[in-house]
Amino acid sequence: MSDERAYIVTYDISSPRRWRQVFKTMRGFGEWLQLSVFQCRLSRRRRVEMEARLRELIKAGEDHVLVIDIGLAAKTDVAVMSIGKTFAAIKRQPVVI
Repeated sequence: MSDERAYIVTYDISSPRRWRQVFKTMRGFGEWLQLSVFQCRLSRRRRVEMEARLRELIKAGEDHVLVIDIGLAAKTDVAVMSIGKTFAAIKRQPVVI
């Protein structure tokens, strides 16, 4: 059984330069949902890697990152309601590393 967990990561970064760095970093860890919001399926090791990388990029007194654990990825069916623009749900698929 996979130990991956599902996360929603959202951030508020005060510097446009740091925001771009965080955005590029997050693209390596999850799927972009909308501005400053990502959905991630991460093993414990990958979550720790993501957290360490984000801590290197942000300024603690100015920026804010929320990592919301929504449960085991294999047992979590993320339900998203979209109001306004059309939203395409992220399809689960195997990842070969």
